[in-house]
Amino acid sequence: MKKLKLNLKEKIENCYLFEGDDYELYSRGLSMILRASGVTLEDFNLVKFDDENYSMNVLLSACEVMPMGSPYRVVILKNVEKISENDKKMLQNYVKSPTESTILIILDYFNKFSSLKNNVYFVDCNRFDKTTLSSVVVSELNKRNKKISAEALDTLIDYCNGYLSRIVCELDKLAYYDVDEPLITKKLVDNMVTKDNEVVIFELTEALGQRKADKALNILEALKKEMGILGLIINHFRRLFFISISDLPDKELASLLNVKEFAISKQRGQVKNFSKMQLKKIYSLLEEVDYAIKSGAMLQENALNYLVLSILYI
Repeated sequence: MKKLKLNLKEKIENCYLFEGDDYELYSRGLSMILRASGVTLEDFNLVKFDDENYSMNVLLSACEVMPMGSPYRVVILKNVEKISENDKKMLQNYVKSPTESTILIILDYFNKFSSLKNNVYFVDCNRFDKTTLSSVVVSELNKRNKKISAEALDTLIDYCNGYLSRIVCELDKLAYYDVDEPLITKKLVDNMVTKDNEVVIFELTEALGQRKADKALNILEALKKEMGILGLIINHFRRLFFISISDLPDKELASLLNVKEFAISKQRGQVKNFSKMQLKKIYSLLEEVDYAIKSGAMLQENALNYLVLSILYI
């Protein structure tokens, strides 16, 4: 974001590509570009495309329209999931010679347009590292005349799994819970912030790897209320298995598994809790449970219990 901010002071690019796993960074980067562009008469000069109204031909036609009463016309393509190879080629040709009065902004959460990176201005929207994230949180709280303890800050970041998009949703709640108390404590974060499901799955995996049966079963009981948990558990252990048998760097492995690099680097530390043979057996168990559910031979709640208890004794 700092790089984008500095670049916008020097010049406005005609094509921007946003990719990464933190929605808040998309929002902040987009706002920065819109402010810098000075776009006015948004009903005419700001056009948005998503899965509901997307057509590459219509989008490119919109890019050719001259702005009205504004220095720029802004065209936004937001998180389109289904895209043809021909559409990609058409867009590739356009970004090589874009309309000078148009700013095309591609918000690409699903990484459909990565091939454009060399021809556009790329904005990395992956989660900030902990140091940068901490600075942002402290700065946001300063605007609210609040401070946060180091322990509370670490806990907030961990519970939100490093997502700024989740953290900003929690800040007002934490800041204004007690308007007379200037300091946000770890106790307040524990009481007010719900752990991200991925964080809870990580804790469950740690408990299973360390053979802490009571802790694992307590976590599982709390997870049963959540939708889609079984899929998260299965995907988590599948990644652990592939991490254990692969010599690829995190970035390449993340690309192969279609996940973010952050997830691979975080899980790599958990591999030590399991032998390769254990992870191979768990991987086979995952396939067995997945098939049993899809075939109707096992209910999901029963599958969760069976899966976790089986892993404890592998």
